[in-house]
Amino acid sequence: MTILLSSYYFGPVQAYSHIAGADKVLIEQHDHYSRRTYRNRTAILVANGVMNLTVPVIKPKGKTAVKDVRISYDTNWQKNHWKSIESAYNNSPFFEYYSDDIRHIFEKKWDFLIDLNHETLMAACDILETEASIELTEEYMSGTEGVEDLREIIHPKKDPGIFDPAFRPVIYRQVFSETLDFVPNLSILDLIFNKGPETVSVLEESLKTV
Repeated sequence: MTILLSSYYFGPVQAYSHIAGADKVLIEQHDHYSRRTYRNRTAILVANGVMNLTVPVIKPKGKTAVKDVRISYDTNWQKNHWKSIESAYNNSPFFEYYSDDIRHIFEKKWDFLIDLNHETLMAACDILETEASIELTEEYMSGTEGVEDLREIIHPKKDPGIFDPAFRPVIYRQVFSETLDFVPNLSILDLIFNKGPETVSVLEESLKTV
C-alpha cells in the first residue's frame, strides 16, 4: 500500500499508524503552506494537560509551497521545545533510552521546515524500524489513483473518528495517567517515550480495516 501524507513536525500517532501499515510513504512538499496544521506544530502531554509546540516560520508571501517555507530563529524555540519535551517525559519509561535519538534534531539549525520535518520523520521511523520506503513528492500530486491520500484527513482540527474511520486510538499508560485522563493522538514522541519497543504494536492495533 502507498500512502500520501503532508509534512509533519513530529507527526501524530494517527499518521504513524498509517505509516506502520504502508509499503511506501509519499510526503507532499509542493502543497501550499497553511497555518494551524501539523506541518509546524506537535502536541505533547505535560502536567497541566496538552501543550502545543510550534516551530516559528518566516511569514510566507502569498501562496508558498511547503518546501520553500523557512524557519525563524527570532526566538530560541529549539531550546524551549527540548526543555518542554524533557520536562514532560523525563520520568517516562523510555525517555533515557531514546532521548539521544531525538535530541540531536534540536542541536542543528534547519533553514527549511521541510528538512526539519523530514528529519523528525526519519528519526521516528528509525526508532520504529519502519520497513516502508519514504520519498518526497517531485511535484504536486493531483492524481492519486492507487494511493491512499491522507493529506486533508490528518489535521488537528479534524476528528479522526469522523474523517479517518480506520484509525481507532489504543489507550496506553501516559506519564500523567494518575492525574489526567488519557489523551489520544498526541505526537509520536508521547507513544515512543511511554511504550518503547511496544510502540509498533500499538500503532498496528490502532489501524483497523473498515
